[in-house]
Amino acid sequence: MITVVPVELSDAALAAEVVDGLALVEAGLRDAARAQDELLDEVSAYLIDAGGKRFRPTLVLLAAQFGNPRDERIIQAAVAIELTHQATLCHDDVMDEATVRRGTASANSRWDNSVAILTGDFLFARASGILAELGPDAVRLQAETFARLVAGQIAETVGPSPGQDALDHYMGVITEKTASLIATAGRFGAVFSGAPDGVAAKIATACAAIGVAWQLGDDILDIASESEQSGKTPGTDLREGVRTLPVLYALRSAGPQDARLIELLNSGELTDPVLHAEALALLRVHPAMAMATTDLRRWADLARAEILALPDVPARAAFEALCHFVVERTG
Repeated sequence: MITVVPVELSDAALAAEVVDGLALVEAGLRDAARAQDELLDEVSAYLIDAGGKRFRPTLVLLAAQFGNPRDERIIQAAVAIELTHQATLCHDDVMDEATVRRGTASANSRWDNSVAILTGDFLFARASGILAELGPDAVRLQAETFARLVAGQIAETVGPSPGQDALDHYMGVITEKTASLIATAGRFGAVFSGAPDGVAAKIATACAAIGVAWQLGDDILDIASESEQSGKTPGTDLREGVRTLPVLYALRSAGPQDARLIELLNSGELTDPVLHAEALALLRVHPAMAMATTDLRRWADLARAEILALPDVPARAAFEALCHFVVERTG
């Protein structure tokens, strides 16, 4: 059995095809990251070489299985999706003042904010150039997706508007900022493989729901995990004052017995290791965790319902396995 992170592919032929496709994507990313300017070339290569799960390109390749997966446009689309993702991460690190990305120094900390921002812009430009070769529909969909990414980031930066429910605001942020690009990955794979319109729409809807579920899983792992299972040090969001789903549920459903937890969450002092550890321990046993897990399962079930309506090819089973994995990784 061959594993392509994070999807376990039990069908040997499908696994081999996806592995080969990801190798072509990797080569395409390195080619796209090349620049004439020496510094820009160095930083772009640094970002690509940092790696990652290549989750979005994998979705492009799996979705392409519902049409002609050997269409040469599939690899181009997957490269463009990953370039867009890498560019957003680069900009996110600047806004968050992050010093580490995937265990290595972030571009903004290794060089500076200006270099990181411009490198992100360069990667966006390279993605746009690739999609321009794929036609106006590809450019239009990328533009719509990019607008949603920016809208989600702005909403996260500004916070809820007066009178807006904080939980509704948060779900809107992750739907725009995280799920939109994942949905586009699935749609690209289906469209450029020549899959029927109905199939492409179902895959996009399923991938959007998977994207939301994945983020909710990260929220839960950030609190529940004793290790760096989510890719971050446990309690990072809590320490940085980011109100993720379990925190929002704890604040919404708090009773008299939760006075100490609410005091800590509202204190703005969770950079203190002792107070941070206390808040983390209280959150781990709070009913908010079960409430967040229920939401995670609901989004995974929404994705699964769309997937089960797809043609019965090996890639459908891979998408089903992904829905299962998104839930089980938090167990």
